[in-house]
Amino acid sequence: MKKPLAALLCAIMVAGALTGCGSKTTETKAPETTAETNASETTGETKTAEATGDKVWVIATDTVFRPFEYTNENNEFVGIDVDILAAIAEDQGFKYELQSLGWDAAVAAVQAGQADGLIAGATIKQERIDSGWIFSEGYYNATQTFVVPAESDIASFEDLAGKNVAVKNGTAGADFANSLKDQYGFTVTVFEDSPTMYQDVLLGNSAACVEDTPIMADNIKTGNLALKIPEGMESEGAPYGFAIMDQNNQELLDMFNAGLANIKESGKYDEIIAKYLGE
Repeated sequence: MKKPLAALLCAIMVAGALTGCGSKTTETKAPETTAETNASETTGETKTAEATGDKVWVIATDTVFRPFEYTNENNEFVGIDVDILAAIAEDQGFKYELQSLGWDAAVAAVQAGQADGLIAGATIKQERIDSGWIFSEGYYNATQTFVVPAESDIASFEDLAGKNVAVKNGTAGADFANSLKDQYGFTVTVFEDSPTMYQDVLLGNSAACVEDTPIMADNIKTGNLALKIPEGMESEGAPYGFAIMDQNNQELLDMFNAGLANIKESGKYDEIIAKYLGE
């Protein structure tokens, strides 16, 4: 009888250890948000659906994609995506937990079912739809542009011949660069995040990088980066969308679309865009 009891106690201890590890991997930088609570204005422990007994949608996002999601001088997680999500949640009356994970980790979390949706300046494109992404209506139209050092004489795609271009993994900017590299004779290096990509250009390792135009314009201005955006080196552009990857979360997507329409009609959407872009 002692051996079965010991085995049972051992199993319980192992299960407890695994549960502890799992809780660390799901820590978030933003607290649970409800219709009454703005994620960018609160602090404290994140509540989970299990803790409240109510449905809490887990939304994954990037960490550094200013002005759509970033941490401000008060260490608050803010941005266009953050505010749009908060406004839609208030309009539709749902709760959510915003997890700031980084682009690759955010996508992986939704694909693995660890998060219900993704809002991270994700361009709506057919390749993603074909691989299982289910997008909302577009909430912001953006072009992608090549960016060069402030003192660079690069002014056209032809000037990139024989040079290297930095891109961010899995983005529309990377797609744009890859679509042109053979035609104009440049190589591409992939990075995991935008700041590292910018730094590669500033250090002179790459002649240019490719970024969403509003993101780059904001970073050059607020970060005082020695970079510039040449005229005529941008894409045609495409809309950003909120995404789910599980049809069981269609309710969340429907609420996002309904809330987006309502905040556009009320003027709240325009307020948010003006707050960060002055548009």
